[in-house]
Amino acid sequence: MSADSSKGARSTWKPETLCVHAGTHRDAATAGVCTPIFTSSAYLHPHPQGENVYQRYFNVPNQRTVAAKLAALEQGEAALVFGSGMAAISTVLLAHLGPKDHAVFQADLYGGTLHLVTSELVRLGVEVSFARTLDEFRAAIRPGTRVIYVESPSNPLLRCVDLGGIGELGRKHGLTTIIDNTFATPINQTPLALGIDVVVHSGTKYLNGHSDMNCGAAIGSAAAMRRIREAAMNFGGSLDAHACYQWERGLKTLALRMRQHNENAASLAEFLEAHPAVSRVNYPGLPSHPDHAVAVRQMRGFSGMLSFELREPKLVRSVLRRFQVVTPALSLGGLESLICVPAQTSHVKLSAAERLSLGIRDGLMRVSVGVESIEDLISDFTSALDIAATSSKRRRSRRG
Repeated sequence: MSADSSKGARSTWKPETLCVHAGTHRDAATAGVCTPIFTSSAYLHPHPQGENVYQRYFNVPNQRTVAAKLAALEQGEAALVFGSGMAAISTVLLAHLGPKDHAVFQADLYGGTLHLVTSELVRLGVEVSFARTLDEFRAAIRPGTRVIYVESPSNPLLRCVDLGGIGELGRKHGLTTIIDNTFATPINQTPLALGIDVVVHSGTKYLNGHSDMNCGAAIGSAAAMRRIREAAMNFGGSLDAHACYQWERGLKTLALRMRQHNENAASLAEFLEAHPAVSRVNYPGLPSHPDHAVAVRQMRGFSGMLSFELREPKLVRSVLRRFQVVTPALSLGGLESLICVPAQTSHVKLSAAERLSLGIRDGLMRVSVGVESIEDLISDFTSALDIAATSSKRRRSRRG
């Protein structure tokens, strides 16, 4: 079975089945059940299938295999795989934007994306605006607008945008709508089905899921991806065969992993919301979240990401030192639980005033909830937060 032979059947397959089988390249010579690693960097020309096959053209067998699986999971027609999430994001944006074009971006974006927008896109003459609500997006559109870019749930505040409304705005004004779906994954949310044009991912995170490689992806209609592929071939951000093999293996367990990530994060969010050392928890699955109703409407699960604020921000370092199960580290989406401080990591390039305007305070901590025992995780958070809870109690006592 080739990477494309499952297209007829996959329309009725559930995500768990797609994770395992979609795109798999069955090699006729060996009849193995797994896709082989095709190490060639040179292919026959003219090629028997009539195409110029070359790794930088995003069309070698291992690239096609992962792309077909991602397209099936996201309910798209085509996909491209990149060397990182930022390679995917920058390629998609630069495929649609040039000097004097205008784009509207969600205000609370991942820091790396925000830095790309404010440094590189602006330097190239792209005009940018930022919005938070659907009404603000609508108001920001002008004659030169070409793109609307959102991230839902967002990093690190887990804000959720009405994707159906964004898609409708795009269609009404002839704009390309793009979403970073990294936090949700196609297991929890399929934006193309809600009217978005292009989905991007940092596959380094949940899609690979093992904290051991960098990769990215863009998925959309065949027409949308043709334009992006032309730009991608020029920029050269392709992924090699060995990495594609490793990524395909990670994708096979995506549905299983996300089920546990979702369950653990929901339980931890409820625990943290009730903890005296915590002033606020950001998790779309909580009724207290400002976008809970939107999340319920467009998500099937609320993923494994959350953030929370300490009542005593100065105790951040002390809390981090007390974890034994959870690891203070960058990145997210792996099997292990990770915690970081966005003001010191993902959004460190912003000024303190810029971070504060986005709601990213010094006491904000972002958690990538892993698949460990939830009892062990809650016990670990209890121990780590004890010092903060005690400090808050003493402070309230002094005030009294």
